[in-house]
Amino acid sequence: MSAATVFFYLFSFVTIASAAMVISGRNPVHSVLFLILAFVSAAGLFVLAGAEFLAMLLVVVYVGAVMVLFLFVVMMLDVDFAELQKSIRRHLPLGGLIGAIVLAELVLVVGAWQVAPQAALGTPTPGNLSNTAALGQVLYTQYVYLFQAAGFVLLTAMIGAIVLTLHHRPNVKRQNISAQNARTRATAIENKQVPSRTGVPVP
Repeated sequence: MSAATVFFYLFSFVTIASAAMVISGRNPVHSVLFLILAFVSAAGLFVLAGAEFLAMLLVVVYVGAVMVLFLFVVMMLDVDFAELQKSIRRHLPLGGLIGAIVLAELVLVVGAWQVAPQAALGTPTPGNLSNTAALGQVLYTQYVYLFQAAGFVLLTAMIGAIVLTLHHRPNVKRQNISAQNARTRATAIENKQVPSRTGVPVP
């Protein structure tokens, strides 16, 4: 058994075990940590498959940004775990039905899946390009319009999230950058003529 086969089985076992712990964990913080471990193991599988760029994206984007954000949100929110478990039990029959339908679809897809004989040899890239260079060449030439459309969709989602969560409270002082930049000496300094030998009366 080669080293690649050993690492494949190791990463596969860790990925499946971590995914099982994500859905069976009672503490959301532990579930997030197990999900991070599952992403890292999946990145190892991508490296073994020769997709280094996808492995880098999985670690940098999902583990380095998304899951860390989830971890901070879960730790900062005051979640009532008892009420959450009651809600899970209430929706368990519907969730089990949906899970059974998804499992049946996966079985049908895997049963109809066929492997090409030349797939084990790998797909040669044009001009002996690397995996990342070939992906970038296809993405920014053939699918450049779809790539830009996906960027606009993400930008719209980001603006919508900001608009929905940004609430201006009354009676709260806010910083006005334009007013501060337009301030002059006459508006910033006020001279007071105080008579000599007079003070503030003591009550």
